[in-house]
Amino acid sequence: MMIHDITALAGAYKNRKRVGRGEGSGHGKQSGRGNKGASSRSGYSRKRSFEGGQMPYFRRLPKFGFTNAPFKVEFWTVNIGDIISHPDFKSGGEINAATLIAAGLVRDESRDLKILGSMGKAQGVKAKYTVVAARVTASARKLVEDAGGSVNETGTRRDRVRGIDRNSEDKTPKNLTKKLRRGNNKKSAPAPAAE
Repeated sequence: MMIHDITALAGAYKNRKRVGRGEGSGHGKQSGRGNKGASSRSGYSRKRSFEGGQMPYFRRLPKFGFTNAPFKVEFWTVNIGDIISHPDFKSGGEINAATLIAAGLVRDESRDLKILGSMGKAQGVKAKYTVVAARVTASARKLVEDAGGSVNETGTRRDRVRGIDRNSEDKTPKNLTKKLRRGNNKKSAPAPAAE
């Protein structure tokens, strides 16, 4: 016969562990706290998720969800100053991805081309250029057009999907299926003056 056969309450009540009451108690000396370290001192508390320094569980799990990072548009960027100071473009001509690759200013056609307006050490645009690129900054466009050249912005794939004409004054999207929440800079109509 065992004690649990006698009554269901047998073993239900236990005396609490009294630590630090001498070696003979079985819980003396370090009182169940181990040897040294922060956890053996008073005032120590740790995060419930702390796993002793090993890689935490939430970092071991694969992450799910959505991010826009893969859809970021990356460009090959070239300054207009670097282009006009290159020997291939000294006397004007056409500036596009193919001619820039041939000149060694752009690596390949894996990205869209963007022309920036920084002149560097160049002293202004003096020849006529025909620029064809996905994006051309306003300062680069002004430099080229003031010298008698022309600029044709083809736009990125995203621009074409959204119906944005990069060459017109109005660059708002035309093919939006829902209203823009951000970037809506339309000023509200002024309130009528009180008489």
